[in-house]
Amino acid sequence: MQQVIIGASAAGLTAAKLIRQQRPEDEITVVSIDTQTYSRCKLHYFLSGQRTATEINFVAADFFEKNRIHWKKGVRADRLEPQENRVHLSNKTQLAYDQLLLASGANYVVPPLPNFRTANNVYGLRSLSDAQRIAAVARHGKQCVIIGSGLVGLDAASALCARGVRCAILELADRISPLQLDTTAAAAYQRLFEQAGCRFYLAQKAIGSQTDAQGNITAVLLENNTTISCDFVLTAAGVRPAIDFLEGSGIETGRAVMVDQFLRTNLENIWAAGDVTGITGVWPSAVQQGEIAAKNMCGDRVPYTDIQGLKNAMSFYGLSTLSIGVNDQQPTDQVVVEHTGNSYKRAILRDGVLTHVILQGDLSDALFWQELVKNRVAVGGLKKPLFALSRADF
Repeated sequence: MQQVIIGASAAGLTAAKLIRQQRPEDEITVVSIDTQTYSRCKLHYFLSGQRTATEINFVAADFFEKNRIHWKKGVRADRLEPQENRVHLSNKTQLAYDQLLLASGANYVVPPLPNFRTANNVYGLRSLSDAQRIAAVARHGKQCVIIGSGLVGLDAASALCARGVRCAILELADRISPLQLDTTAAAAYQRLFEQAGCRFYLAQKAIGSQTDAQGNITAVLLENNTTISCDFVLTAAGVRPAIDFLEGSGIETGRAVMVDQFLRTNLENIWAAGDVTGITGVWPSAVQQGEIAAKNMCGDRVPYTDIQGLKNAMSFYGLSTLSIGVNDQQPTDQVVVEHTGNSYKRAILRDGVLTHVILQGDLSDALFWQELVKNRVAVGGLKKPLFALSRADF
């Protein structure tokens, strides 16, 4: 059987390895625009100069040879022809398949601001080639504007600060990393980043830019009439699943590829996993989806149940934080906070059920809280203080 996987990141290569284990006689081909394998979570280490491209690889050097996987690297999937079970590639060749896994990931989004989509010096941090381009411009560019203060924006800022680049970070919300952090946890990181040389513009909106004769953005203009000079811009304001090549294929898409609980698309012999599904953008979830898609491609019926992308982790300047669950506090929710020394904890309870927890500083009981959130355990009626609970109470 011909197994074809589009994408050579967490979901795609996890699936390829598992299919090889379960179907030793199948032909497996991986197609990717990348020419090297790397961990997207570690791109900031490359950008900062702390690690080489080889050192952020997440598979062994002999992965493809050992697992007898054909890798068509540096090639893009341009068009899908499901009626003929064929993928048309950017090198003008075609690839036949019996089963197909879509693991093409997502692309960074450039905001629709004046000059942003035409300027020569606007970048995103999504791939190794992105990191290489940013590292090259950072050798001589010493001022950067970063649009967005989520995990990617903060990763980029910490890496660029390590290279001596001064970063101005714009955020529409009133705090940094608003999807993961509350005001207190965000303020702790803001202080550390400011000490490293960053400036933050919170609750601020970019509305325009200035460019030079070469088409480079030299300043970003804010709604409050502030002008921020820069040598280059890095956008970290979200991603869009890479699904353009599916247009006209008959595969059901919205913002992302639509899949059922078994990660199968509306076409019987095509599955999807990772960022292209739009379910969650975290690396461990992509790995898990790759495993489950592969098992189902091999004949099992294993559902994917971790639909929330349960856990986000960050660690900057010696301060570590876990955000567990969905940080969507409602007016009727109960909020419980404990702040002692270098440890900060905050929980959201909805109808007595734990829906979100922030752990900052002390992460020693993280697995316990993750299980409570994942299993939607009712804790509101217990007599002990929330953060005094332990496994013994259940």
